[in-house]
Amino acid sequence: MKQSPSITFRDIDRSDAVEQKIRKRIDRLERYGSEIISCQVVVETPHRTRKSGKIYKVSVDLTVPGDEIVVNRNPEDDQSHEDVYVAIRDAFDAAERQLKEYGERRRGDVKRSNQPPPGVVDRLFPDEDYGFIDPKTGGAHVYFHRNSLVGASFDDLEEGTPVRFTEEAGDEGPQATSVHVLSDASVVGGDV
Repeated sequence: MKQSPSITFRDIDRSDAVEQKIRKRIDRLERYGSEIISCQVVVETPHRTRKSGKIYKVSVDLTVPGDEIVVNRNPEDDQSHEDVYVAIRDAFDAAERQLKEYGERRRGDVKRSNQPPPGVVDRLFPDEDYGFIDPKTGGAHVYFHRNSLVGASFDDLEEGTPVRFTEEAGDEGPQATSVHVLSDASVVGGDV
């Protein structure tokens, strides 16, 4: 890694054991991507639920050549994240998957048909920091939050902006975990 990893604790006391676990997972990430430029990890307790105690949120932000890998999930309904080590495991497992996919794309192992699907921004709700994507492959509209944008500003988005996105099942339907705005040059023949 070209830069030292950054580990930040928010609304939680710093813990040597937690930091050591995070550093082990960062070292493990380097096995999947020796080209990692930087790694920022944030451990926080953003919410207290009525039914339980603290829910931990772990965000991982990796900078790699030509891209950024962001794992930033909202665990408020995942009671297993009352254990900080489970939250760390889940965040780093997701980062490993995305880093493996990035490596496959860089090596050319992924065929064009396996690229994330194209779509266009269909609706925006700027006051609430989210919007919906109309996937051009058919199917339901896909929810996305401003934090799922990679390399673009939510405030610069407009309805009709072409994007590619990675989708997963959310509690209330499909949601995008990462959204990449396509430049006009990457939209071949208007095939978004």
